[in-house]
Amino acid sequence: MSQVFDVAVVVGSLRKESLNRKIAKAFAALAPANLKLEIVEIGDLPLYNEELDVGTPPASYTAFRELIARADAVLFVTPEYNRSVPGVLKNAIDVGSRPYGKSAWNAKPCAVVSASPGAIGGFGANHHLRQSLVFLNMPVLQQPEAYLGGAGGFFDESGKLSEKTEPFLKSIIDAFSGWIVQNQPR
Repeated sequence: MSQVFDVAVVVGSLRKESLNRKIAKAFAALAPANLKLEIVEIGDLPLYNEELDVGTPPASYTAFRELIARADAVLFVTPEYNRSVPGVLKNAIDVGSRPYGKSAWNAKPCAVVSASPGAIGGFGANHHLRQSLVFLNMPVLQQPEAYLGGAGGFFDESGKLSEKTEPFLKSIIDAFSGWIVQNQPR
């Protein structure tokens, strides 16, 4: 039996019914047997402040860092706000990367999926996020690129993923599975 990898899924939108959360759940349903995806919530993280990290950090910082540290890989699924990542996602990245030298993100293989009802599918957010991930020493899946434009049409009224979209999402999660295997720390 092959190893099962725990994948932390970080969704850049806080809305319970956001397109990005629905896409994250679709990835979990389409994932191959060697991946176990779990959404890691980021909405309760206070804005990063180094003064809060001195002594005993907030419990939410500690719990988040532990969840990321235990994961074998990370899948980021994000909308685009003002041609960049949502502030809540940037805050989660900052919280996980501190204290300096003890980043929970270090060396974890990852993938970035950006989705938008608009035509360009969150291209700006996707690339801004990749800049941070390079600094965090996270090997990022390069292909297939995942800019999901027109994402408002991916689901029917009941929330079911369209048959037209499913093969592309499946190709992404399958490629990510191979990426995780290839990039596990030795």
